[in-house]
Amino acid sequence: MKCRHCGSELRLPLADLGSAPPSNAYLTEKTLHAPEKWFPLRVLVCEHCWLAQTEDFAQANELFDAEYAYFSGFSSSWLAHSERYVADMAARFNLTADSHVVEAAANDGYLLQYVKARNIPCTGVEPTASTAAAARAKGIPIVEDFFGVRLARELAALGKQADLTAANNVLAHVPDINDFVAGFTVLLKPQGVATFEFPHLLKLVAENQFDTIYHEHFSYLSLTAVERIFSANGLSVFDVEEHPTHGGSLRIFAQRSDTGQQVRSTRVDELLQRETDAGMLTTSYYADFQDKTNRVKNDFIAFLLEARRRGKRVAAYGAAAKGNTLMNYAGIRPDLILFVADRNPAKQSKYMPGSRIPIVDESVLKNEKPDFVVILPWNLKHEVMRQLDYIRAWGGLFVIAVPELRTAS
Repeated sequence: MKCRHCGSELRLPLADLGSAPPSNAYLTEKTLHAPEKWFPLRVLVCEHCWLAQTEDFAQANELFDAEYAYFSGFSSSWLAHSERYVADMAARFNLTADSHVVEAAANDGYLLQYVKARNIPCTGVEPTASTAAAARAKGIPIVEDFFGVRLARELAALGKQADLTAANNVLAHVPDINDFVAGFTVLLKPQGVATFEFPHLLKLVAENQFDTIYHEHFSYLSLTAVERIFSANGLSVFDVEEHPTHGGSLRIFAQRSDTGQQVRSTRVDELLQRETDAGMLTTSYYADFQDKTNRVKNDFIAFLLEARRRGKRVAAYGAAAKGNTLMNYAGIRPDLILFVADRNPAKQSKYMPGSRIPIVDESVLKNEKPDFVVILPWNLKHEVMRQLDYIRAWGGLFVIAVPELRTAS
């Protein structure tokens, strides 16, 4: 396989998680009785541009279809993060009723609803019909398509060039990362600003966040790799922020290389140096990640087997994509985890892909009173523990498997 950005031959492995179905391909009662399509799940690192990427098996249209069930608006902490983003960008870049904001991967309108509330004109781009419909229900104009150069040219021709573009947790999801990034160069006004948020590869490796690896994530990103990709596609990075979201994310600020006038912050070069100092531009940095991943898997399996031996009942909360990676890598089935509770109605009454564990409404958790509740979206553990505080009344304990197994009351 060749690198999706620079075309170099890929030889350096980061992780091999066996095989799994797409992490958001939830099963219904009907599809539960049909075969599932599984793909190998391996990540390789380019030794030329240092872009980490999944081996090329699944296609985007198989991963982001009309039944796509990830809705951003069900996390209160993520909504708060998005509202702060809009307030900060409006103030920093003087966005007004004469501005235009475009979000790629607008999902269910979780972010643009706050842009709309400020009377700033906006457009969302969202390829999945289920989430696009939810955004339209909020009164947000949505273009139901994949973003790239073609669509950017169409929007620009319609007079929809952008003062600000947002692309949160989507840069990792695009198979043609060069076309995606180049689209922002086309769509931005001469002095426009593009922001991107994505989980930081430095955190993924340092904290063993292997469950953030799944087929929908084509890329695993460092600032080093992103700056090279942007530069090759007409964008220049001028600032970067670190945020705790998704286990540790970067927010990148970029502008058109030909017309942008924003001054480059010292934070960009400082973070590039930190990545270099950590060894991210060396093969040895990635060498022991597989062993750490295996330890987490083995510890989790051992915990579940011991709980079953003792007659304890284990359930989980949050039918998240990262939870599906963990379940399928560890080979977990409903005999070890009874059900997964989730607030999202689009996932309830379905089944986790691969593991086929039933997904239920939170009321089932209250009625069944399991001894342990595994928090699958560990990045939201504080929010979830507050939400499920009532399990303490029956002596229930929370379990977190990644980056290491631990329980909490």
